[in-house]
Amino acid sequence: MPADSGPSPFEAAWDAIRTSLRRTCGPRTFDGWLKPVTLIDFDAADATIRLAAPSDFMANWVSTHFAEQLLQAWRAMLPQVARVTIVADTSRAALFDAAEPASAPAVAAAPEPAPAEPEAVAIASHNFEARYSFDSFVVGKANEIAYNAARTLAEGGTMGFNPLFLHGGTGLGKTHLMHAIGQEFLARQPGARVIYMSAEKFMYEFVAAMRAKDTHSFKARLRAADVLMIDDVQFIAGKESTQEEFFHTMNEIISAGRRLVITADRSPQDLEGIESRILSRLSWGLVADVNPADFELRLNIIVKKLEAMPQAHVPQDVVLFLARRISANVRELEGALNRVVAYSLLSGRPIDMEFTQETLADMLRATQRRITIDEIQRRVCDHYRIKQSEMSSARRAREVARPRQVAMYLAKQLTPRSLPEIGRRFGGRDHTTVIHAVKQIEKLRQTDAELDADVRLLMRQLEG
Repeated sequence: MPADSGPSPFEAAWDAIRTSLRRTCGPRTFDGWLKPVTLIDFDAADATIRLAAPSDFMANWVSTHFAEQLLQAWRAMLPQVARVTIVADTSRAALFDAAEPASAPAVAAAPEPAPAEPEAVAIASHNFEARYSFDSFVVGKANEIAYNAARTLAEGGTMGFNPLFLHGGTGLGKTHLMHAIGQEFLARQPGARVIYMSAEKFMYEFVAAMRAKDTHSFKARLRAADVLMIDDVQFIAGKESTQEEFFHTMNEIISAGRRLVITADRSPQDLEGIESRILSRLSWGLVADVNPADFELRLNIIVKKLEAMPQAHVPQDVVLFLARRISANVRELEGALNRVVAYSLLSGRPIDMEFTQETLADMLRATQRRITIDEIQRRVCDHYRIKQSEMSSARRAREVARPRQVAMYLAKQLTPRSLPEIGRRFGGRDHTTVIHAVKQIEKLRQTDAELDADVRLLMRQLEG
């Protein structure tokens, strides 16, 4: 295409997408994060649009918050696009060179005929996020079974289970594990056929295939997969024809000895609107839950994230504050950390407790779990089987004093109450008594495994 014939389809699409993003995201967000992003090129071999951001941090932030939105926008403009990547690259030209061979005609052409569709979807099925690897997954008691099972499946050896069913709430790491499985399996078996899709996409493609009277291609492509991963299977509830095809696809994959991974927001027994024969198959393999991260795991996640942010200087008290207060799910925790670091870089203000609370004010209000000292005392007394009146009594017997110290420790960790306030709620004790109790429990947790397990359990119960 001659250089003076106007912008390429890529440039025109990118201009339209930028205009749309500015309108939907708002001028402030767009100018701060998306305006600096430029178009590098289109890799026809991988059907990938490559975008560039001015720094590693900005590239990571845009990938985390806008990757899906950008992909959907590109696909709406140019259906052939299967993937969008954002990298840190200031050396490349800001706009795609329209003179590069083969790319522009491929995008400008009419949609491919139906026979080419399986190949296009096969390329999209390998659209795994590099940042979602096993190495970047932080393991704790809440997710170690799911992690170990996912790793075993991905290594490609003999398995004692099939399918692998992962379940848990939103933002706990199920999608991370599926991306990690896909990347690890492909790394070990480069020619393997790995397909990852949401249950919603499974339903959409199956219905489209029925309307086009070409269900054979749909079935052949999915059932030939070496690894088939279906995310959020709860979304096919009540869809009888989709469930029928899903059941037969499951049978084919399992019978052929290939690997099947399914996720949902709850266990098979709790899924409603799903046929019993499907639930039986899902329960046949290994069912692993991904539980909400406890305090220790949340802390380790923040530390891991900060290792990839050398430019960020986050004090220890802020790290502990984030780990304690942002407890709903891992995604919100990472989002909170990203926001604090980003706002600090944009404003030039150092990160401290005041800045963190100001930056996350809306999130903290929305996620605040109002744990009271009364609630802590009740929970501790139930656990140790003592009367709640012992929390305020003068008795110093070990079977009473230790639970009382645990309750003081939890009150300090989980509530905003001052030391004198906590002391008053424990029979008018002095704040120095509370300090002693906190230090004593912290010390014992290092050497007494049983006490440490008690404290972890109580924290999980209180934090919900």
